[in-house]
Amino acid sequence: MARREYKPVARVSEAVPGGTPVEHTPPPDDLGYDLIPKSRYTSEDYMRLEWERLWTKVWLLAGFAQDLEEPGDYICTEIGRESVIVVRQDDGGVKAFFNVCMHRGNRVVAEGIDNAETFKCSYHGWEYGRDGRFVNLPNGELFPQGKPCRGLVELPCAEWNSLVFFSLDKDVMSFEDYIADIAGHFEPYKFDRMVITRDATAEWACNWKASVDAFNETYHVAATHPQLLWYLNEMDVQIDCYERHSRYLVPFGVTSPRIQRAPEIPPPLKFMMTEAGLDPASYEGPVDGIRDIVQKHIRATAEAEGRDYSALNDDQLTDDYNYLVFPNLTFNTHADHLMLFRHRPHPTDPNRMFFDAWTIEYIVDEEALPTRRPRHKIIKDGDRSMGMVIDQDGGNLPKVQAGMNSAAYQGLWLGDLEVRIRHFHKVMDDYLAD
Repeated sequence: MARREYKPVARVSEAVPGGTPVEHTPPPDDLGYDLIPKSRYTSEDYMRLEWERLWTKVWLLAGFAQDLEEPGDYICTEIGRESVIVVRQDDGGVKAFFNVCMHRGNRVVAEGIDNAETFKCSYHGWEYGRDGRFVNLPNGELFPQGKPCRGLVELPCAEWNSLVFFSLDKDVMSFEDYIADIAGHFEPYKFDRMVITRDATAEWACNWKASVDAFNETYHVAATHPQLLWYLNEMDVQIDCYERHSRYLVPFGVTSPRIQRAPEIPPPLKFMMTEAGLDPASYEGPVDGIRDIVQKHIRATAEAEGRDYSALNDDQLTDDYNYLVFPNLTFNTHADHLMLFRHRPHPTDPNRMFFDAWTIEYIVDEEALPTRRPRHKIIKDGDRSMGMVIDQDGGNLPKVQAGMNSAAYQGLWLGDLEVRIRHFHKVMDDYLAD
């Protein structure tokens, strides 16, 4: 079947020189329309193949560089069966290590964020420095064969846009090559000027890819998030697929073509105007003109408010530039904040996963700065809210996973607004192929 050309809404703003590229990249010709088998979401064999050929071969997010400000600051994070420590070095660099003592295999530290002069195993006291090398091996004379190695096993590590990455593969391609498709896309947002205001992890009863899918298309907005139809245009989105990564650009400050035109300004757009510093009661223009006046007002008042948006185009002042950084990172990127989602596989069960959500915000008022880093919240089975939109998605996913395990269901049947999901599976195939 010949592929129908997908035509996104015309972009209003031109790219700022040196800013985020806005060129539209048409979908690859080789994606086709074939059904995507449900076994990719339910099979333990496929889950094992993912571990062997995907998770142990790619670059993965450890966390934010702002959690590693001082020497000895570390992040301990888990991916599948592995646990990894990323630690700030005395020379300002960052190193990553497997979180496993080389004596009897004990985890050296617990998952989380902390500071340590050294890493000391709680089992027998074997001690390692921040650089991973042995500091102390108690009663070394009891080991006539000597030390098992130089210390903790080191992994590749990289910092990029105030984020810290690692790979479980010591021979992984360079991070620069891995991220090359979207190099320069995030720098204009200046994540280093933002601070963490939310840190939460939910355990969901679904496969990690079902969670990726939920944030990888806008076709579900009308049914799952009807309140957003008064705030964004989910039909006219620009979809760009790169070699590994992808994005869509969602216009905010407009209403969906699915709804009737409102006789007055809808409450979500009133809120958007108020947040920008405009008085909705004094606005006498058309509803479809609100986006433009909000962008102009934000641009005109940014400098006085201490905000630097000079590297952002006008659309970026309102819109969501939504990226999938392969394999498991969703960036909801805005001028004054980033919502970053990490979708992690369960170590043994293809029907469960871990959903990490962070928010970082551009805060210029010193008095408004958080006095401490937000506590990491653990959420199970929806016992706490993660916000209306995420709760709506999280409420769908266990039912999606249950349905995928039904004998009646064969696999994903995708349309043009879901092309990022199809592209995601194409990249998966590239890694998992023999």
